[in-house]
This record gives sequence, structure tokens and C-alpha cells, in this order.
Amino acid sequence: MTPYDMIRERISQTVPFASHTGVELISIENGIGEALLPAQDVTLNHIGSQHAGALFTLGEAASGAAMAGGFISVLMAVRSVAANASVQYLKVAKGPIRAFAKLSQPAEGLLGELEKSGRVQFAVEVSMRDEAEVEVATMQVDWHVSKATT
Repeated sequence: MTPYDMIRERISQTVPFASHTGVELISIENGIGEALLPAQDVTLNHIGSQHAGALFTLGEAASGAAMAGGFISVLMAVRSVAANASVQYLKVAKGPIRAFAKLSQPAEGLLGELEKSGRVQFAVEVSMRDEAEVEVATMQVDWHVSKATT
């Protein structure tokens, strides 16, 4: 099991709200995260498509996975907070939806800024797509990461 797999499992266990909606973390890599919102009745809205809140949860979870993947070397020594998020719903989202998230800057530079100043702010860009690979929503999550205080 890789360190990324261990982080994926740990995040899945420690973020109960995402689990409540059925969101599954699929993969975590260096600054990249992928998550899945399965097709299920509990996350549908009044027109039979995925609810906006479920899509938001999916995108935020994928962004957190990308953040964790980028900061894996220091993850246990930092405090990370999603400080702001914006989402654009582009198409009706039916069926299972996958979210693909990526740090807006290389992790190495962000880690250098964290080491230098004790904190760093950055965006994670998210694309949400249906089974046909049609982009149904985009999202940007602004993360603040700081060295944990004892």
C-alpha cells in the first residue's frame, strides 16, 4: 500500500459527511485527487438529477484529496482548511459523477512557501463529469494550509 493509498483511506474515515452522501475517494496522487458520487436515490433532486449539494460535496472532497496528495510529506504537521469555494453547474448531472481535482500550482513551490512563511494559500481546480465524460460542473476551492501549532 502506497502512502497515497493510506491517506485516501484515512480521509475516507475521517470525513463522515462525504461518506454520508456516498462520495468515494478513488485516487490521490501528488497534487491530484479523484472522487466519485455514485448514482443513488438519496442524492437526487426534484428533477431526478444529482442534487447541487451532493455535487458540491463531491467537488470539495476531490479538492481535499488533491491538497492532501500535494502536502503528503507534511500532512500530519499542518492544519488545512477549505476557506472559499465557487461552483458552476453547467449541465444536468445524471448518473454517477466523477470529480477530477488538481492543485493550481506545483506542490513543490507551495511546500517551499509553507516552509518559508508558515502558511500558504492556493486554489484547487475541479472538473466534474458524467459517464459520457461530459463536464457537468466546475469548481474552485481555495485552501489555506498552515503549520500546526502545538
